[in-house]
Amino acid sequence: MSMQKLEDLCELIVDCKNRTPPAAPEGEGVAFSIGTPDILDGRIRLQSAKRVTQETYETWTARAVPRADDIILTREAPVGRVGRVEDGMVLCLGQRTMLLRPDPSRTDARFLHYFLLSDDVQATLHGHASGSTVPHLRVAQVRTLPVPSVPDLAVQRAIGQLLGALDEKIAVNERVAAMGRELGLTLFAQAIQSGEPVEVMVESVATALTRGVAPKYTDSSDELVVLNQKCVRDGRVNLEPSRLTLREKVKTAKLLHRNDVLVNSTGVGTLGRVARWTSVLEATVDSHITIVRFDEQQVDPVCAGFAMLLAQPDIEAMGEGSTGQTELRRVQVGGLEITLPSPAGQKEIRAKLDALEGRADKALAESLTLAALRNALLPQLMSGTLRVREAERIVEDAV
Repeated sequence: MSMQKLEDLCELIVDCKNRTPPAAPEGEGVAFSIGTPDILDGRIRLQSAKRVTQETYETWTARAVPRADDIILTREAPVGRVGRVEDGMVLCLGQRTMLLRPDPSRTDARFLHYFLLSDDVQATLHGHASGSTVPHLRVAQVRTLPVPSVPDLAVQRAIGQLLGALDEKIAVNERVAAMGRELGLTLFAQAIQSGEPVEVMVESVATALTRGVAPKYTDSSDELVVLNQKCVRDGRVNLEPSRLTLREKVKTAKLLHRNDVLVNSTGVGTLGRVARWTSVLEATVDSHITIVRFDEQQVDPVCAGFAMLLAQPDIEAMGEGSTGQTELRRVQVGGLEITLPSPAGQKEIRAKLDALEGRADKALAESLTLAALRNALLPQLMSGTLRVREAERIVEDAV
């Protein structure tokens, strides 16, 4: 397959200011700053992005104002994350990112997005990265990056629409889950206010309060799942960043039980994040996560999990240490006070929470299946080993 340069497919390639834009004071943000942590799984995640003021937005978009169908590429820490700007997004580039504007006469924006995520292009991006401490790409390297030739525009559009349909369904499922969680938190807060709330210290109603250990990882596919701090996101557990370890190397006390609450206990940007483990999958956590297991004889574990979610800002504020070594000690997590509805209120709200969470779990499980299908189709479509019409029939059956 013949090669071309990435700049041949773009009408504009712009680097960021290489400075972190200052965050806006509470309530004053007009746009989002997108850095490397805000681009995950091929998408721009506004949930984790910080807001900036109008002045900062204008300063950080002086080179180019990001618009729908522009692509943001990370060139450091890590190299190669890609996200497409969607309609309605108002944002500026954070540090270590670049903006790529597809040339509509040469390439379809959605196609270029998936093209950059393909194995061949990702391998090229990482192969050109340099640096002994943190691999990075220079701006000139991105411009002149050698990439395979692309098919004609009609085929590009068909591929982009096909894979985009899967991502749109995934996005709908994520909104369903997010709305369900938001409603659950609202109902839970109302249950606290309408009855006689109970305040308890976490360690007084927990049967287990333990930190994970640093595991020895394995590439074997039939071993124990290990969750890390990247797995705890948006109040839920995301298995994609997890790894595997040998079962015999993990003590029984470190194995997760259903409804265990996981608290990120180290890190910058992830410290204090909370999620409840709802899977029946056998799993453990690494040394960056604290496991809280509530005593079902004293409190409803699902309600306790929601109470921890409501208390997440307080948990985040408890971190100690320097910027790069912020940590939550186990005793701090145990000393946290959470507020619950009365015992009768917990029993009443539990059924509503279960219904909402069950619907969300079903939607997110479908998204995992759709993402796996997208990832399987992507290299075949890019290489031409699978025709678009054949892939369309596969997607129609799935969506």
